[in-house]
Amino acid sequence: MKKTFFLLLLFISCINNYLSAQIEFVKKNDHDIQVLINKKLFTDFFYSDTFPKPVLYPIYAADGEIITRGFPLAPRPNEPTDHPHHVGLWLNYENVNGLDFWNNSYAIPAEKKNLYGSIKTDSAFTTTNGEHGILTYAANWQDQKGNILLKEVTKYVFIAQGDMRIIDRITTLTARQNVSFPDTKDGMIGLRVAHELELPSKEEREFTDNKGNITKVKANNDKSVKGNYITNEGKTGDDACCRTPILSAPRRLRAARLPRPSAPLRRRPRVRPCPRCSRTCVRARR
Repeated sequence: MKKTFFLLLLFISCINNYLSAQIEFVKKNDHDIQVLINKKLFTDFFYSDTFPKPVLYPIYAADGEIITRGFPLAPRPNEPTDHPHHVGLWLNYENVNGLDFWNNSYAIPAEKKNLYGSIKTDSAFTTTNGEHGILTYAANWQDQKGNILLKEVTKYVFIAQGDMRIIDRITTLTARQNVSFPDTKDGMIGLRVAHELELPSKEEREFTDNKGNITKVKANNDKSVKGNYITNEGKTGDDACCRTPILSAPRRLRAARLPRPSAPLRRRPRVRPCPRCSRTCVRARR
């Protein structure tokens, strides 16, 4: 069984023109590939064997501002430290044959690790520089013993036009055994934004994953982040806060069918700030 997801992500500051830039890939080390736009860092593809999933982290806007949270890889002052599995931009799911891929992190106790899955890259990467920078990799969705549930092949296409940044992700998941994606709270794509882009919580909250682990989110005491946004055009409120659109290719999603009991995306997903984890990650949900 094979399932392909097409997701288009646009990171927008202010669009001044649409001149295409040159995308270049530089291998920083054996677990990090940098993505450069006209020699300027845009993001890193981070895929360490000690990390539970490959991610794009950090991600920069065209003006050099970081739009992703630093914690846990590179914490910054005054930012929240909840949900350590929220790192940059990623794709996984909370329940695949009972294994939780979404919530896996260093915070999971050793005695519960067997309840969580990891995504490990397993083959050489291919990269193509140019106006459309392309990075392709393969990975395994596996349990803690290395048994493979799904084979993943992902292609990233990076594009820059003026001050607009585009990340196009095409992921194909192929089952290596009978797999089930029952309906659950978390999946498929996540983005943890920087503290400055959050809508702050005024009270402490607790969230429990499907394995019983509790995450506490402290009340926001940083008065510099108020959740009152205004654009250079004078727009405020809901008209101003959406600066990181996440779009899907609806025809592709409708064409790729899974059996109804296990299909995580049976309909075109709606994308909205998550109400369950203090509105700081953005997810593709029903």
